Amino acid sequence: MASAMDIGDRLTPAQLRLAAFILSFSNFIVVLDMTVANVSVPHIAGSLGVSTSQGSWVITSYSVAEAVSVPLTGWLSQRFGAVRLYLVAMAGFGLFSLLCGSSQTLTMMVVSRIAQGLCGGLLMPISQTLLLRIFTGVNRPKAMLLAAMTTMLGPALGPNIGGLINDYMNWHWVFLINLPFVAICLLTVFTLLFAHDRPGRQVPVDMVGLVLMLIWVGSLQYMLDIGREHDWFSDPLVVFLTISSVVGFCAFIIWELTEEHPIVDIRVFRHGGFTFGVLALSLCFGAYFASIVVIPQWLQTAMGYPAVWAGFITSCTALAALSTSWLASRTVAKGIDPRLLVSLSVAWIGLMALARSTWTSDADFWTLAYPQVVQGFGMSFFMLPLTTISLNAVRPEELASATGIQNFVRTIAMGVATALVLTIWGNTQQEAHSEIVGKLQPDAVMRTMAGAGMSYDQAIRTIANLVEREAVTMALDYVFLITAAVFFLCAAVIWLAPRPKSWAVTRRAD
Repeated sequence: MASAMDIGDRLTPAQLRLAAFILSFSNFIVVLDMTVANVSVPHIAGSLGVSTSQGSWVITSYSVAEAVSVPLTGWLSQRFGAVRLYLVAMAGFGLFSLLCGSSQTLTMMVVSRIAQGLCGGLLMPISQTLLLRIFTGVNRPKAMLLAAMTTMLGPALGPNIGGLINDYMNWHWVFLINLPFVAICLLTVFTLLFAHDRPGRQVPVDMVGLVLMLIWVGSLQYMLDIGREHDWFSDPLVVFLTISSVVGFCAFIIWELTEEHPIVDIRVFRHGGFTFGVLALSLCFGAYFASIVVIPQWLQTAMGYPAVWAGFITSCTALAALSTSWLASRTVAKGIDPRLLVSLSVAWIGLMALARSTWTSDADFWTLAYPQVVQGFGMSFFMLPLTTISLNAVRPEELASATGIQNFVRTIAMGVATALVLTIWGNTQQEAHSEIVGKLQPDAVMRTMAGAGMSYDQAIRTIANLVEREAVTMALDYVFLITAAVFFLCAAVIWLAPRPKSWAVTRRAD
């Protein structure tokens, strides 16, 4: 049975670099697929002859399936072996990407997206697990950095890439473009790592835990996806889903803590570093993802930016993070307290959120871009140390379960952040609209516009557009104030985690 050290030693330096790139890229294409299809919903709905609301099932079905499969990674990797699980999940992801791109009906699309989400949910944590198994000691921060960078780049670039594909090709290629990359990943991982995979072992199937997890995770994710459209708890369906998720979650926790072979090893939360690291990571990533959700929408609807430029401004953060990633890796490897790095970098990102809270409707391009770029310089110093704090705290045999749970919590954080930020943004926009209208002096404004040569109808439309634009911008600024508060909270929370020791000292072969 090959150990982690054996795998690293049996690969040449060139093979190690290739394996690192392919595994990181695997994580990237799956994370990218979470957001790249979002901008395609109107095109897909029109092509399949369904409403946009029905077309949104393309997003909901994937997110629910992915949320369910992510925490199963630890159990499945024990049962079948990590490399084998990767190969099966990647092959499934490619197959169902082909079926999604070939769909002619909404039913076929939704079924294919569910299957694609199940496979994609497994690929995120298993690719990170394999990275940590083939890179040991002082090289582990570099492997974790690759995983962290692809996790940030995917959501940021997704809307931009999706917009380009829809503008210059068609929605089918949002899914079909995955196929050549899937083939390359499969061939490379099979050639380099399959011979060194650990054989699976017979692990009892925790059917009760699996059913409970399907109930509470599926109910929660579905509730988050439809809550805003159904006016949240005024809809009996949302209330039912909420009760199901809460009751199912409580029953799941009790069962898994008493089960000898749990489907999800939640006992990893006994490690303080893992618990507080994952808590801080979920809060930070949720606040970060909130900006990815609202900035492109505001730029396109209120500021008149085309999708490409809106996507570029949004992705400036992730692109800037790449320029400091090497420095973050070296800093962590030198043994500097990662809690200090996280606290300072998250506070830095919080300051940039405060800078964005001063945006106005007449802001120029560089006023919008500079906080995004400057924020990016601190992103590497929060993602990598946070991953170090959480995963360094668990035992080697718990690594697959820990990465699965970490990715699961991050996925749920993204869903919660999206639901909350869109609700807060919409409600605040209504309040700001009422406040602006209350302060208007309509007679004086109408006389001024009439003096400028506008007709009555033109003046009414102009005033309505201006009020709407200012209300949306004021609501956006309020959202950034909230995200800034979350970042500052995380800068303090991370100090609850114990200081992790150096990878080189504490981590041996897995």
